[in-house]
Amino acid sequence: MLGHTLVAFVDNIMVGQLGTAELAAVSLGNSFMFIAMSLGIGFSTAITPLVAEADGEGNFAAGKSSFKHGIFLCTVLGVALFLMVFLAKPLMYMMNQPPEVVDLAMPYLNLVAISLVPLIVFQAFKQCSDGLSMTRYPMYATIIANVVNIILNYLFIFGKFGFPQLGLVGAAIGTLASRMIMVVYLWFLMSKHYKSRDYVLNIKFFSLTKRMLKKILSLGFPSALQMFFEVAIFTAAIWLSGILGKNPQAANQIALNLSSMTFM
Repeated sequence: MLGHTLVAFVDNIMVGQLGTAELAAVSLGNSFMFIAMSLGIGFSTAITPLVAEADGEGNFAAGKSSFKHGIFLCTVLGVALFLMVFLAKPLMYMMNQPPEVVDLAMPYLNLVAISLVPLIVFQAFKQCSDGLSMTRYPMYATIIANVVNIILNYLFIFGKFGFPQLGLVGAAIGTLASRMIMVVYLWFLMSKHYKSRDYVLNIKFFSLTKRMLKKILSLGFPSALQMFFEVAIFTAAIWLSGILGKNPQAANQIALNLSSMTFM
């Protein structure tokens, strides 16, 4: 979670140099993302205990089945959350937010919303890795993602070394690319380790069972709701501060980011 929060934290630091309206726009766009991320990350936690239980019993077939069904559901959920955020964008015009901020947030959210798919898929791999007591690999992938995000932000936000100066859209490109690299890198690490190799290779999605899908849903849904309600109150604060104007919204984003870093 700290790694995901760091991506937003870096975006805020670098986008904040563009101006108050731009920082407020990132805050508004990410408020929709936080809700979607809380549901996806919360749901994915169902994979860890199932994989860990099977690993403890030495039952590889049960562990891989849990992971296979989990990553399938996480992929479907990632696409659904992307569509939910994408279709919810017009709500920003109905929430009495500063028009300048909404106009800036729209193109940013278009790209960042796509990153929900690789992010939730990454969570499935992460939870499987955690269940196998391989907690370092997700950490390595998250560190790589943050480094990539910083580099791409610098290049695309400010237009350095011949790259176009894209502002907020540049920050969104950095976030999307870093999350895609994150999931690919974690898969690569897991595919090379003897303990996880067979989990992530030769996954046959056509052999899904209703019983296992139902089991993961019954575990993941309450976890998703629990994390959603934790995040919802902070998201409401972003929207309420936006009613007061772009300056209060930007200030709230700075305070919220600092508190999130300590909380995570």
